[in-house]
Order: sequence, then structure tokens, then C-alpha cells
Amino acid sequence: MAQQITLGGGCFWCLEGAFKQVRGVLKAQSGYAGGHKAEPTYEEVCTGNTGHAEVVQITFDPAALSVREIYEIFFALHDPTQVNRQGNDVGTQYRTSIFYQTDEQKRLAEEIIAEQEREKIWDAPIVTTIEPLEKFWPAEDYHENYVERNPENAYCQAVVHPKLAKFKRTFAEKLDG
Repeated sequence: MAQQITLGGGCFWCLEGAFKQVRGVLKAQSGYAGGHKAEPTYEEVCTGNTGHAEVVQITFDPAALSVREIYEIFFALHDPTQVNRQGNDVGTQYRTSIFYQTDEQKRLAEEIIAEQEREKIWDAPIVTTIEPLEKFWPAEDYHENYVERNPENAYCQAVVHPKLAKFKRTFAEKLDG
């Protein structure tokens, strides 16, 4: 039976573009979580006033892909030491966050963060928030498959494509096709 987990690691285009390629991921959908406004729009979330993070909700087959593997990929795709930013994207909407749906997801998130801290994987402390998912709001349709549909977009060229190229090299054995 499929499970879901929702992750925020800066701009959702990067996470969606990467996770869509992972064997065992059935769906990766951009959206918003962790805020206080019902049915937020992209424009509202971009102001930083709704409290939402840009996230990707991942639906996956736990027989093919574990929560731990998802977290390993997640932490490799972004810098979990940056508070409310990823690169040039600044604001609470770009915070590093895990929105768990089960106690097991929460436990594993705490475990992998503790492991990475002990192993000094990062030069600074990990600031990823671990929050229960209260509500996931899907992003507007034009955000879905954004990278695939807009390969010439300047942001995609400068930020997303290099991240995805590194991701493909690092996780080649976990990718579909």
C-alpha cells in the first residue's frame, strides 16, 4: 500500500524534478504545507506571510523505496543548515522541513538528523524542522512538471539543472530507466 511524505527543501521545482525520477516514487506533487491560510496561492506563499513552505508531497511504494532512502535523497538535494533559505531563495517559504504523516516517519527523521550531526556531514547544525502534516495544498497546475516543461527558464538553467545533474550522478542506482 502506498505511503506519503511531504518535504520542503527550498524551491519545490528541484525536489519534484529529482523525486519523480526515483524508482518507487509513484507521484511527486508540488504544493504548500505548514501555514495558517486555507487554499494559499503561489503569490501569497511567496510573500512569506502565510507561514507555508514550498513542499513536494511524495507518494511512494514502501516495498520499493524506504522512508530512510527518501530522507537520504532529501538531505543530499539541499542544504539543511540554512535557515529560511536555499541559495538565493530567501524566506520562510523556503525553509528545510519534513512534514511527517506517521510516528515512524518522525522517528526516522530524528534518527537521520542525529546521525548526520554525529558524523559532521555538514559544517553547521541542521535546522530542518520536523512537523506533523496538518494539510497539504497542491500548487497551481503550472508548477507541475515545471522543469520538464520549462527547460529554458533562467532559474532552471542556473539552479535546477545543475542540482539534478549532481543528483543523477549520486543516485544513479535508485533511478527509473
